[in-house]
Amino acid sequence: MTQLVPEQSTTDQAADVVLLAVPASGAWLGVLRTATASLASRLSFTLDEIEDLRIAVDEACAILLALASLDAVLSCRFTVTENALTVDATVPTDNPATVRLPSGESFAWQVLSALADDVAARVENDQVCIRLTKRRPT
Repeated sequence: MTQLVPEQSTTDQAADVVLLAVPASGAWLGVLRTATASLASRLSFTLDEIEDLRIAVDEACAILLALASLDAVLSCRFTVTENALTVDATVPTDNPATVRLPSGESFAWQVLSALADDVAARVENDQVCIRLTKRRPT
C-alpha cells in the first residue's frame, strides 16, 4: 500500500507523507531503500547523504524484523518537509513487554546515530517504532 497525504507538520510548513507497507521480510527491504533514496533526492541531498539514509533505513528495518510478529507488515511513513526527511518504521510485535530495543552503546544504534541526525525508538501497545530524521545542511 502506498499513499501520499498532504499534512501540516509541527512547524506549520507543508509536508508530503508517503506511507509504504510491505511484508516484514528481508526480501522487501530493497523497496524501502529505493523509496528512501527517491524521497531524499527530492531534498537535494548529496549522493553520500542519500546512501547514508538508505543504509540507516535498512539497518532500522533489520532491527525491527527481528522483533516482528509472525506474518507482520512493516510500515514506513516517510515525511518530507522543506528541510528534512523523517522515516518512522513500525512493526507489530507479539510480546511488547519483552521487547529489547538496541541500547545506545550497541553497534546497531551507533550505526543509526552516525547516519541520521536524530534517532529514536519506542514501544507502544503492540507496535515497535524506530524514527530516523535527516536534515538538509543549512
